[in-house]
Amino acid sequence: MDIQQIKQQLVRPAVKFSAGGFRPAGTDEESWLGSVFLFRPEENVPTNQAGQPLLPYAQFYLPTLPFNSHLLAGVRVLTVFISNPFPEQFEPMGDNWVIREYGPDDNLVRKALPVEGSFLKPFPLKAQAVLEDYPLWDGGGVPADLEQAIVKLERAGAIQSYYDLVTHTYEHKIGGYPSFCQPGVDPGEGFEFVFQISSDAKINLNVIDSGSLMFWKHVKTGEWALYYDFY
Repeated sequence: MDIQQIKQQLVRPAVKFSAGGFRPAGTDEESWLGSVFLFRPEENVPTNQAGQPLLPYAQFYLPTLPFNSHLLAGVRVLTVFISNPFPEQFEPMGDNWVIREYGPDDNLVRKALPVEGSFLKPFPLKAQAVLEDYPLWDGGGVPADLEQAIVKLERAGAIQSYYDLVTHTYEHKIGGYPSFCQPGVDPGEGFEFVFQISSDAKINLNVIDSGSLMFWKHVKTGEWALYYDFY
């Protein structure tokens, strides 16, 4: 197996997001970090069992993005709320973290619902297509047979390192591969990686120690899974 064959089997597209640097348009068709303002008329900020509101982490408007995950087909707006402190890794969604998905026919209204004690600074997001995103080497998603093929290329002197072949997007993104800081984990059969929110000084987010919040969705049940790690 040659280098191009390996890359073709591994490559995935993604959308990379950068916070701020431009004046927001003030429309509903923008993506944000640190702010959620679209809700169904009867909805408010979700709370945990103790009645404490979760923090608004993200609002993604999907139709205008240059790429979208197939697991978000039919979703117009996706919003993310997470507790402070963070939930346990792989804790089921519902109490300490919530993702809301809205379709094209959902009636959404703008609401200003500030959460007391939120440390996140709201910024609109600029989306950029990433045509080639590749998994990290240590448990990041390289299948065993391709690992062996890459090791053979290294031993033969065709390449010095796996990272001579590939690039990886560590920023906020939809699609591509998760940005593990530690050896990667598998959330279970049927789950596919969908998006991540990474540590970002501009929005005042530090995931423990420069880590990322990573989200998977089950291809059949639609169940979400949350994991994070750090350096």
